[in-house]
Amino acid sequence: MSGHSQFKLFGEKRFMPFFITQASGALNDNIFKNALAALLVFQGSRLAGLNTDQVVNLSALVFILPFFLFSALFGQFADKYEKSMQIRRIKLFEVLIMATATLGFWLDNLPILLGVLFMLGFQSTIFGPIKYGILPQVLEPRELVGGNALVEMGTFVAILTGTILGPQLAGIEADWPFWVSVVCLGVAIAGYVAARGIPLAAAVAPELKINWNIFSETLRNIRFLNHKRVVLNSVLGISWFWFFGATFLVQIPSYSQNVLGGNEDVMSVLLAMFIIGISAGSLLCEKLSGRRVEIGLVPFGAIGLTLFGLDLYFSSPRIALVDTTLGTFFSNGGNWRVSFDLLMIGVFGGFYIVPLYALVQQRSEPSHRSRVIAGNNILNALFMVIAAIFAMLLLGRAGFTIPELFGLTAILNAIVAIYIFTIVPEFLMRFLVWILIHTIYRVRVTGAENVPDEGPVIVAANHVSFVDPLIIAGMVRRPIRFVMYYRIYRIPLLKFIFKTGKAIPIAGRSENREILNNAYQRIRETLSNGNVLGIFPEGAITRDGEIKKFKKGIEKTVREQPVPVVPMALCHLWGSMFSRRDALLKRRPYKLWAKIELRIGEPIPPAELTAARLEAEVRKLRGADR
Repeated sequence: MSGHSQFKLFGEKRFMPFFITQASGALNDNIFKNALAALLVFQGSRLAGLNTDQVVNLSALVFILPFFLFSALFGQFADKYEKSMQIRRIKLFEVLIMATATLGFWLDNLPILLGVLFMLGFQSTIFGPIKYGILPQVLEPRELVGGNALVEMGTFVAILTGTILGPQLAGIEADWPFWVSVVCLGVAIAGYVAARGIPLAAAVAPELKINWNIFSETLRNIRFLNHKRVVLNSVLGISWFWFFGATFLVQIPSYSQNVLGGNEDVMSVLLAMFIIGISAGSLLCEKLSGRRVEIGLVPFGAIGLTLFGLDLYFSSPRIALVDTTLGTFFSNGGNWRVSFDLLMIGVFGGFYIVPLYALVQQRSEPSHRSRVIAGNNILNALFMVIAAIFAMLLLGRAGFTIPELFGLTAILNAIVAIYIFTIVPEFLMRFLVWILIHTIYRVRVTGAENVPDEGPVIVAANHVSFVDPLIIAGMVRRPIRFVMYYRIYRIPLLKFIFKTGKAIPIAGRSENREILNNAYQRIRETLSNGNVLGIFPEGAITRDGEIKKFKKGIEKTVREQPVPVVPMALCHLWGSMFSRRDALLKRRPYKLWAKIELRIGEPIPPAELTAARLEAEVRKLRGADR
């Protein structure tokens, strides 16, 4: 498993045809949109009596409108019917749309071309819920982050390619935009051919009765988001990202020309920096998260978005430059900083968005997952429209410059992030755990597959340090509720993490009977609800690095609720600053960045569980590695 790479999915029939299909759709949308925008810049003033800005903004509205109107309706279709068949029909529809586009270009007819733009938005609206709903059906849980990362990477590379290719094709001299039509038709046909290789993905709610009232169904989809608070807040986080990203991405062409004085080549390079960054950040997510849905990366991403967004404001020239070619652009050291800021905004955007999409897929009920995605698409569209209005008001009436808009958006990002992490402290808790296991220690895990993916289970480990629960929680794919001595639970610096992780404080019978009784009640509830319970059967942190005799409380728990018990051994942690090797005042930051191990053994069936057997298994796993 350690040698697994997300790129191996490209060799899987269950993924590769879908990847090509979704990327080709994003590519076609952006070739057509940007080719049309380039044509409108030169012809918009005489078309339909509208000026250029009006036509371009009208085009953006026409494309986004179907997301508002039809996302809820087609979210139902995605859940009710088999998905590969729907995808093939959608891609065949794209071929017909591009044939219509060819007619519109040949006749030089703006209403037809705007109609094509609307139909492309309509097609994307149908495809969106299927796109993210199919991944949990065709991928293993451990592949979900990597699969989402590849999809995000493919989408943004397609956006970049289409953004650059569209105007280039529109600029080829011809009696009409022949080459735009040829390429768009070719991409649509290639997407349909790829879609024919997508394997079956069964309907998850075949009994669903379609509600054709788009308004009531839209409200219903929004309510689906609220079934689980973490899903709702993840969707709001995703929608905020699209507000943030749209604000930056849409302004890059004007920023390139009006602030940096650049030509089309400079604009293309800055767009490339932004989108390459998002692609790289998305792909890095699997490596940084250990192939699990690691929401601790979300605060990390939010911090980076704010820091580099602010730095882009400070690195931008205060007096607009003129006549900047690509060569002169990079001869100015300050412009290297601008490029780096855009690259890093993209990288941290990938850290932010990929775990949120994976979390929504993981935590949504399978029976209405696609409708949750549809609700997410509705909110995304709303936030992008708000972002456009926000930018127009600030750049117009308020007299902001584009760098000032970037700076204000970065500050707003910090405010929104603080708010989200306050109401959902799980994000911040996971971030602190992620920092611990990726900075202070380097953790190697063996036997992770021995923890069942679902169902109640107890994980039991030797107790070496104060941060043992954090290390185990950070490396096991499922959330764990730890039972811990109440005095450790109350340590000021760690209490926030333990409380947010729903740890269960416990005390001895002679110390506090109320805490003890409450602990046993919460233990029963945890296992009854099918969750993972974490315990340290020694009952205390070792003072000499050796494993102490396991207490028999585990036997009582398993007798009352027969569940498997997974033995674990923490190794090479003794002697670190969080262990009890020295008295508190004598401790030094020993073993920083040290390699430690978490070894996970095979589950012990409840009928075979004794404290002595569990202790022997943990000792065997640890060996002589304290």
